[in-house]
Amino acid sequence: MNSFGEQGYAVIEIGFLFGCAIYGIIWFLTLFMVLPFGVVSQHEDGRVVPGSEAGAPATPMIYRKLAITTLLSALLYGLVYVLLTSGVMARLDLPFLPDLGIERR
Repeated sequence: MNSFGEQGYAVIEIGFLFGCAIYGIIWFLTLFMVLPFGVVSQHEDGRVVPGSEAGAPATPMIYRKLAITTLLSALLYGLVYVLLTSGVMARLDLPFLPDLGIERR
């Protein structure tokens, strides 16, 4: 599904399902990076709820973290989309990247 852009470099076409898969991966990676921020344990807060672990978050703020995750992942997906569709990746001559059969015309 490769075509060649204006400068002759291969451009990757991103379909709907491929785009959703990439966004989902980025979203979950971003979620796991955002989850630890601002966490205060019940032990640190001084208010341990009976029957719960002292290391459990006092206020998890999960909806705020989901909103931040969605915004950050949208920005990261936009960056990945531009990198893949602009042909920048085809111009890189990095020896450790595999040859994917994307050649310059």
